[in-house]
Amino acid sequence: MSATSNPTLATIAAEPIEKGNSLWHDAWLRLRKNQLAVFGMWALAIVTVACVFGPLLSPYGYEQQTLENTFSPPTLKHWLGTDQLGRDLLVRLLYGGRVSLGVGLCATFVALGIGVTYGAVSGFFGGKLDSFMMRAVDIIYSLPFTIFVILLMVFFGRNIVLLFVAIGAVEWLTMARIVRSQVMSVKKMEFIEAARSLGFGHRRIIFRHILPNILGPIIVYTTLTIPAVMLLEAFLSFLGLGVQPPMSSWGVLIKDGAEKMEEYPWLLVFPGVLFSLTLFSLNFLGDGLRDALDVRSSKD
Repeated sequence: MSATSNPTLATIAAEPIEKGNSLWHDAWLRLRKNQLAVFGMWALAIVTVACVFGPLLSPYGYEQQTLENTFSPPTLKHWLGTDQLGRDLLVRLLYGGRVSLGVGLCATFVALGIGVTYGAVSGFFGGKLDSFMMRAVDIIYSLPFTIFVILLMVFFGRNIVLLFVAIGAVEWLTMARIVRSQVMSVKKMEFIEAARSLGFGHRRIIFRHILPNILGPIIVYTTLTIPAVMLLEAFLSFLGLGVQPPMSSWGVLIKDGAEKMEEYPWLLVFPGVLFSLTLFSLNFLGDGLRDALDVRSSKD
C-alpha cells in the first residue's frame, strides 16, 4: 500500500523531521533565561572592554603626575578625581583592571589545568595512587603560602609573570580535591562501565566521558577562584611582592583608598564598586553556567 493511498501515512511523511539540539545549544538557551547570569555576562564584557580600550581614549597616562592637582574630587576634567600624586583615578582604575583581570584569569587557568588533571587522575585510578597523590596535596596545603612566594621571588626575581605562576601553583589544590570527589562519583555510573566494555582507554574515558559530566562544579569554582586570586594579588602587593609602582591594580587602589577613606572617600568608593561589580558578575555567571550545563537538573 503506497503512502498516497493512506492519508495518515501521507501526513506523517509530509511532516518535517525535527532536528535535535546539541548540549551546548541547549545550555545556551537555558543560560539566556537566567537574567542574573545574563547581567553578569554583559557586566564582565563591559568592564573588560573598558579596561582594555578605555585608557587609549584618555588624554592622561596612568603614571602622569600633576602635583598641583592632588586629591582632586570628581570633576569634568577628572571624572573620578585624582590621587595623592595628582594622577587621574579613572585611568589608573582601568589600567589596574588590566592587571587584576590578567592575574585572575592567567593564575586561574594555571590552577585549572593542574588541578583538573591531577584530581581526575587521582579520583579515576583510586587505591594507593589516590592515597599518595592526596597526601602530597595535604603536604603542600600545610606550607605557608607567603613563604612559598617569597622563596620564588628570591630565586627567580620579581616580575608579574612569576606572580601568575606562584598563585596558580597554590590555587590548584582545592580544584584537585573538588575534581577528585566528582570523578569518584561519576566513574561508578553505567555509561563509564559501557565505555570500558567497548575497550576505550583511560585517557579517553577521563577527558571524553567523565570531565564533560562534571563541568558544572568546575566552572562554578573557577568563577569563584578568579576574585580570590585578585584578593591574593592585593595581599602580595601590600607586602611589596606583587605589582610594583608605578603600576597598579584594583587591590592596590583599594588598599591606598582605605588609608585615606575619611578625607578622600572617592579613592576607595570607585575601586571598591568596580571590584564588587566584577565579583558579583562572576558569581552570577558561574551559577547560571552551572544550572545551564547540569543536564540532570534541567526540565527542558
